[in-house]
Amino acid sequence: MSFPHFAALFRPSQFFGIRGGVHPETRKHLSSESPIEDMPIPTLLRVPLQQHIGAEAEPLVRRDDLVVKGQLIGRARGPVSANIHAPTSGRVIAVGHFAAPHPSGLPIPTITIRTDGQDSWGPRLGRLRPENATPEEIAAKVAEAGIVGMGGATFPSAVKLNLRAKYDLHTLVINGAECEPYLTCDDRLMRERAEEIADGVGIMARALGVAQIVVAIESNKAEAISAMQRFDRALDIPLRVQVVPTQYPMGSEKHLVKILTGRETPARALTADLGVVVHNAATAHAVHLAVRYGEPLLSRVVTVSGRAVRRPANVRVLIGTPVSEVIAHCDGYAEEPDRLLLGGPMMGQPIQNPRVPVVKGTSGILALTRAETPGLDTMPCIRCGRCAQACPVGLTPFELNARIQSEDLEGAGRIGLLDCITCGCCSFTCPSNIPLVQTIHYAKGKLAEAEGRRHQQEETKRLAAARKAREEAAAEAKRQMMAKRKAEMEARKQREAAAPPPPPPAQAMAQPGGAAQ
Repeated sequence: MSFPHFAALFRPSQFFGIRGGVHPETRKHLSSESPIEDMPIPTLLRVPLQQHIGAEAEPLVRRDDLVVKGQLIGRARGPVSANIHAPTSGRVIAVGHFAAPHPSGLPIPTITIRTDGQDSWGPRLGRLRPENATPEEIAAKVAEAGIVGMGGATFPSAVKLNLRAKYDLHTLVINGAECEPYLTCDDRLMRERAEEIADGVGIMARALGVAQIVVAIESNKAEAISAMQRFDRALDIPLRVQVVPTQYPMGSEKHLVKILTGRETPARALTADLGVVVHNAATAHAVHLAVRYGEPLLSRVVTVSGRAVRRPANVRVLIGTPVSEVIAHCDGYAEEPDRLLLGGPMMGQPIQNPRVPVVKGTSGILALTRAETPGLDTMPCIRCGRCAQACPVGLTPFELNARIQSEDLEGAGRIGLLDCITCGCCSFTCPSNIPLVQTIHYAKGKLAEAEGRRHQQEETKRLAAARKAREEAAAEAKRQMMAKRKAEMEARKQREAAAPPPPPPAQAMAQPGGAAQ
């Protein structure tokens, strides 16, 4: 299949502008020169069954079950879900609930494993030769391995690989921007595992059936750029490294496609509508391990940083490892942190309980001092418009905030609430320290709750109407049956009345006492 237009869309020497954005202090130097190190196996692993967008996985083990590394312990449910595997060998000591790695800290279904330290593998997934495999076989293997988007979105990767069936795709973009301050895990992965990433990129490109690959890396990652530029093809598909400006939120897939192509993804649409699919560099590495070596997604590289951490580092961590143990591996706290975040400072989630686990989407653990966190004293909005200037989607966050504060959620929806990507640019630029992005998060949650109630009410009405229709149909069928029986009885009576009387019996003709005289 040929795509004569894709070369014109991706010009190596030309950048297209994106609206808004900010330039926060990156602070990547804290960990960027720390090579990836493997963390020892912890004593306990708490593996949530909900580590992805979509339905939570169905548990396949019970308390006291022995498990081996790579064993399937949670099966994906539904078309948008992901498998969960045992990160190492040990014994299941609980299948219950534990605090989520989320600001709410609410308990979620979790499998707790007491590790045995042996790290004994069970049977691995079947390997594929991607050069000979069909796109469907590659996507199925990625789904079997439980791979999700590792840039933080955690969307099941196999679902995106199957977009070839619905869209006319021509380009795979690998997101190596890593625009969040502090985070350097993707940078180090591209420096140290460039060949494996390139192979994973080629495997995904083959599954998507695209004609070219573009690896987009921010200009502040010179060594990663150099490492990835050694590859100009991946599984015989042309590959090109595109250096993009250092700007937040360059890692947003829609904005990355906009700066590369000049084309804007419509609201509520996918980049696939433009023929482009975006995957993360760490996801490509996980695909390489799954397809070539039969390894499911059991661990990930996490940046541990912030000035409250004694030894910032990039650590390969088993899924389910408690955050507190990862920090202890980095020699603990240099001082008591003012804020503990999972992810980056712009879009990361604050947590209160350091025992929550690392999950598939955990790109960073940040322990920030008071000097690194913004002031918390909120003042009234002065309508300066800085938030609107910074918004990469072109919204007016101060107007959204005003409508949300007055409980006019429908009005907020009409001016673009659901188009917000919650990047945090508005909160970052606000001179009044108004928690704009948190307010928008709240409003989106309320809208989702209201939509859920509305859907439930509509479903209840639909079920009630269906029940009423069934009852009416049954009553009508009963009436028709009774009418039919009545008609049959009437017809029988009429036949009986119209029939001639039967002749008298022969014995009744003889006289009693013998023959007549």
